[in-house]
Amino acid sequence: MDGVLWKEDTPIVDLQRIFSIIDNASISYVFATNNSTKSPIDYVNKINRFGGKVKIPQIITSGTTLASKLLEKFSVGGPIFLIGENGLSEIFKSHGFFHQEEDVLAVVGGLDREITYQKLTRATLLINAGADFYFTNIDPSYPSPIGDIPGAGAILSFLETATGKKALTVGKPSKYMFDQAINILQSSRESTLVIGDRLETDIVGGMNANCKTVLLLSGISKRDDLEKSKIQPDLVCEDLDEFVTYMARHDWQVND
Repeated sequence: MDGVLWKEDTPIVDLQRIFSIIDNASISYVFATNNSTKSPIDYVNKINRFGGKVKIPQIITSGTTLASKLLEKFSVGGPIFLIGENGLSEIFKSHGFFHQEEDVLAVVGGLDREITYQKLTRATLLINAGADFYFTNIDPSYPSPIGDIPGAGAILSFLETATGKKALTVGKPSKYMFDQAINILQSSRESTLVIGDRLETDIVGGMNANCKTVLLLSGISKRDDLEKSKIQPDLVCEDLDEFVTYMARHDWQVND
């Protein structure tokens, strides 16, 4: 959603118009974001405030995906050391996990805009002591109205460098979120289109999921990046406005 629908609290295009066109074409959609700072209900409220009409099952975040992944191993929840904001904390609480400073099952992280060296130190010590290591996503930055600012991946890089260990990540481009999206949509991979603003996560993830992909140039990746990259989407548009105009004119098909 960041870089596609908005930059923080600033819509990139007229979202009410966009959703109206898509809904009138009877196109089903879900939202999948690597941003774990908000809960699904936060995103529902934000989208609807900008003119959409969406419900919680249409929202997938790297936080909800990661909580589900942890339940596969720790089926009743338990203590974790959590790096993240309120949205991530709420998600893990609803899945039976709670923050603790010592004797934890895992170190779990996402974007935390109030991260401290002390918190990074505690996480490093716990990982080195044998705690499992999970993170929401690898995004080094994310778009804001003032420019690209540090993302969850920047924090992850610190911890992986400090510990020499790799985290299990579930956000794009990993397969987990795409599999969830296709399951929610009850669609085939051939009839599912992945739209995003970042080549190395959205587009690579969509390609790995065997879906067609669309890069929007309204967020992180720019035309210069595209020209230098081996990663090539099926369609490139400046923003969502140009995308829906193109799709409506082409009977909602992206041809090879």
